[in-house]
Amino acid sequence: MNHFSVICENEAATITLAETMALALRHGDLVTLKGDLAAGKTTLARAIIRSAAADQFTEVPSPTFTLVQSYEELPFGSLTHMDLYRIEDGSEIEELGLDEALTKGVVVIEWPQKANGFLPEPSIAITIEQNAVESRIFTFQGAQEALNRIERSLAIRSFLNANGHENSTRAHLTGDASSRAYETIIPKKGENIILMNAPPMADGAPIQDGKPYSQIAKLAENMRPFVALAQTLAQQDFRAPHIYAQDLTQGFLLLENLGTDSIVTDANQPIEQRYLVAVETLAEIHQKKWQSECPMVDGITHHIPAFDREAILIEVALLSDWYAPYKLDRQLHVDEKEAFTTIWNGLIDQLESTEKSLVLRDYHSPNVIWLDGAKGSSRIGIIDFQDALIGPTAYDVASLAQDARVDVSVDLETKLVDHYCLIRENFEEQQFRQAYAIMAAERATKVLGIFVRLSKRDGKHGYLSHLPRIEEYLRRSLSHPMLADYRNWVENVLHKQTAK
Repeated sequence: MNHFSVICENEAATITLAETMALALRHGDLVTLKGDLAAGKTTLARAIIRSAAADQFTEVPSPTFTLVQSYEELPFGSLTHMDLYRIEDGSEIEELGLDEALTKGVVVIEWPQKANGFLPEPSIAITIEQNAVESRIFTFQGAQEALNRIERSLAIRSFLNANGHENSTRAHLTGDASSRAYETIIPKKGENIILMNAPPMADGAPIQDGKPYSQIAKLAENMRPFVALAQTLAQQDFRAPHIYAQDLTQGFLLLENLGTDSIVTDANQPIEQRYLVAVETLAEIHQKKWQSECPMVDGITHHIPAFDREAILIEVALLSDWYAPYKLDRQLHVDEKEAFTTIWNGLIDQLESTEKSLVLRDYHSPNVIWLDGAKGSSRIGIIDFQDALIGPTAYDVASLAQDARVDVSVDLETKLVDHYCLIRENFEEQQFRQAYAIMAAERATKVLGIFVRLSKRDGKHGYLSHLPRIEEYLRRSLSHPMLADYRNWVENVLHKQTAK
């Protein structure tokens, strides 16, 4: 069994290790803690719970007598803390609700040896040995995937220590639909900053012309595009986060914290004035001249790819490969799929002469920060741009005006598109509006497929709740005369058969 050890010289180091663990735990993990009396099992468990709760004052009583104590609304779900010291027979574990607890989140068990033969294999098995009066040796064994998470979290702590954050506290911030995750770094003094944890993307299996999906869709496979685009946007006076420290090999960045103020209300409703400012910022971006080559400080140049036919076709294929089978309970027939591809090839032909510029690619409410007190485009903080392309300007306008995470009314969508057109200079409005209809349909088509894929492939079922909104956006876009063939395909293939 794979294993590694960590030495903690005192209780403060143990608490830091617990924080490191808490940020690496995932829903369904079973963590077991072995060690003699007073070895530090409860100290570690208590610190894990407090770190996951981001509250060092959370009351965490020992479950020695109650046997089970649960904590809710943590980043990975619930955490159930069990102490088996007082059980007399291992079969008693069934009465403690272990199976149900694992479906709700993470379970941490002290004295697991008391239930030998009745516990599933732990994700992470920790043995604690007393090395001196305060010093402890923590030996980790378990599933390789879980151990990899712990080791990566340890590497983040080393990265922080190497960049002047030895005494900073880490707290979970968010993950996104990709492999990226974010933490808030809280120093003893000064402003909070953000850690981006984005391991280099491993190439998937080749699916077309010997290339994996990520290469065909022109997705960033490491952090270099983010660093290059952050620098490029800042040079053009747009508000991207400043980068304080980086380890591009491991995939760690320390970023300026632009804050948490959004362009939506606490109830997730769009704030019209802020959306209008956000679309004004897009208009400014699209008025700029962007070079496809972005030099970086290390002498390497990042090339911004083109949003070409290959990329668009692989994106819309997410609907035919994932959403359509989900909707129809069957795979598409060959003729249905061929018709779908033919339609999209024709729509892409219509984009050949449309205006092209920098396409940020995910310009919507989760990635737009409102900077109150600033002026002009500086009021809009942009935090997601590593997958940027050179492509139709209409794409990002559609990304905002048909926000995948927010219900944008027809009225507000119309206002945003009209306002964008009004403030653009040297602008072919009719051509843009045609491209807008196509790119809005393209984005809705892609997102429907992505959200089903996130559920079916990755177990992120919450994304399915967004499908009705995206279906409505696609319906709106299909009303444009340019999309008549696609509208007919959707009606004849997706809507004329039994659907979920």
